[in-house]
Amino acid sequence: MTYTQVEQDTASTSAVPLARSHLTQKHHYALKNAPNLTPSENKRAKPVAIDNQPASLAVEAAVAIVINGIHYAVLMASPNQLEYLALGFLYSEGLIEQSRDLLDWEVTHLSDDAKLTAFNQGAVGVDDADNSTDHSSFAHLLDYDTYLVELVLSQRCHQRIQAQKRQLAGRTGCGMCGITGLSQALPDLSDYADNSPQSTAKPRLEYLLNIRAQIDAMQHTHQLTGAVHAAATLYKDKLYLFEDVGRHNALDKLIGWQLRQKAEFDCVVMTSRLSIELVQKAIRMQLPWLVGMSAPTSTAVRVAERYGLGLAGFLRDDRVTYYTDAINKN
Repeated sequence: MTYTQVEQDTASTSAVPLARSHLTQKHHYALKNAPNLTPSENKRAKPVAIDNQPASLAVEAAVAIVINGIHYAVLMASPNQLEYLALGFLYSEGLIEQSRDLLDWEVTHLSDDAKLTAFNQGAVGVDDADNSTDHSSFAHLLDYDTYLVELVLSQRCHQRIQAQKRQLAGRTGCGMCGITGLSQALPDLSDYADNSPQSTAKPRLEYLLNIRAQIDAMQHTHQLTGAVHAAATLYKDKLYLFEDVGRHNALDKLIGWQLRQKAEFDCVVMTSRLSIELVQKAIRMQLPWLVGMSAPTSTAVRVAERYGLGLAGFLRDDRVTYYTDAINKN
């Protein structure tokens, strides 16, 4: 069985850095414990060694999403595969129903003061009219990696944009930041569950451990930085893996790829815990099974059971824990 990583989309710039080197100072005890000393004596006896060495750090970029000219959201994400990220994000937000609803897209790296100023002046609209913040200078934004993703949706999708427009930036670790209403944060997903295909059988431990082993071998950015999550699936006997500093972004990238490929698969493995926003995305994509390398939350399990999503966690070493059984639909 082989595996592959989906190539970075070329329009999101040809050499997007996913990690950068940074000089660090590592402090550590150089000697092992001496068996003839007590713990306190060992602590006093061991000298502290100091090593100056470079470390690879994951890039965390601000990705501004503009839909049909409307400034919709800012995501903190890894700046690769931004077409898939945007497509999966639109689907997860309920703004599109299929890949062809996205008519056009363009990614711009806001790499200088002029581009940042032009973008931010355009982003200051009616909602900011009473904001006293001085928008005349945006030079401090050069401290950040910033990308603009401009999307054009079909006319029938346009009216959904204003209704679901977020008001705040979405942080890296949270898939719901910026949502201001409970009905938006906790939506009724019955339509997705009712229209989903018949759920598959519980994935076997051997099958899941095989996926886990391939993820461990393939998660290159995480191997460099230790700071990114991944969403992965087997499709036609190949593993497709998507990395991002945000676990929800990684799943959105996989969803975007799925929409482009019109692919169907039975299981997605996440390298993270399984929180509610991941479960909601999995239900929307009509996924039979979502598996994490850490635990799910209690809310994630309750919602998964309600909508017939199979959920498993703690996929590591030689074990996995199943929390639900996928419900067969007639």
